[in-house]
Amino acid sequence: MRLKKLAATVLVGTMVITSLVGCGNKTEEKKVSEINLTYVKAPLNVPSIIQKNDDLFGKEFKEDNITVNFHEITAGPDQTAALAAGELDFLHALGGTSALIAASNGVELEILNTYSRSPKGFMIVANDKAITSAKDLVGKKVAGPKGTILHQVLIAALQAEGHSINDVEFIQMSIPDAAAALADGSIDAALTAGPNALTAINSGSHVVATGEGLVDGIIVTAVSKKFADENPELVERFVKVEKETLQYVKDNNEEAMEKVAKEVGLTVDQVKEMYTWYDFSLDITDADIKALEDTQEFLLANGLQENKVDINSLLYKK
Repeated sequence: MRLKKLAATVLVGTMVITSLVGCGNKTEEKKVSEINLTYVKAPLNVPSIIQKNDDLFGKEFKEDNITVNFHEITAGPDQTAALAAGELDFLHALGGTSALIAASNGVELEILNTYSRSPKGFMIVANDKAITSAKDLVGKKVAGPKGTILHQVLIAALQAEGHSINDVEFIQMSIPDAAAALADGSIDAALTAGPNALTAINSGSHVVATGEGLVDGIIVTAVSKKFADENPELVERFVKVEKETLQYVKDNNEEAMEKVAKEVGLTVDQVKEMYTWYDFSLDITDADIKALEDTQEFLLANGLQENKVDINSLLYKK
């Protein structure tokens, strides 16, 4: 009788443990119900446009009942603030400058990979034909987004001519607002990129300087450290979609360019021309790390970043 009772107890205990394990697995599967990432289509973020247009992330995580939400937050400081608040998991196209400044301010993010490099894609444009180089901007009104790669281009271009940011009247503005201000004559030069730059040039503006020879123009994909620590498998699958997207663009270039042109309001030929300015490879190279180190020194020297960070410690590790 005692043996029967013991056997029954063991059986019930086993059933309870099995049940708990099963529940544990289900809880693990349902731990993440949604993934939140930024959608930044400018300057010409071809991968993001294709991923959103074709719902590539949504398809990848659909089997897990995970909803993928895109958020059009383009300003770097706004992106990193939302990540710090737990509202975003991935910052998909974040300026290297913004990543460094945020990390130095205590935002717990990790650089997952590079998103793009495009020194040619970041420009200073003007309408006044007398403004032909950065030295001609002295005493002029120049507008653009502060603490960004474009801001870095302006400072570097001025320094190359023996001047500083203090020699111009810099006005904080978004890229679209700066383009509009240049068009109506409120400012003398605008910091711009992508379709806005091309539109300005086609409307009569001219290029004063680009980032070529001044900055590397590194854009990164960053992930919340908390999210990465808790969901390494989801992070790896996110990267898998990134790789698949680049392969799709390579194998179906004409089709991809048509999708992008429709999204950004340019012709296919214009998109093809701009696409040559970008390198969308994901791997972080030694040159990229060196460029980020140089960028950090630049930010520190110009008072845009207060605390130095160890860049290697910011890189995501599988």
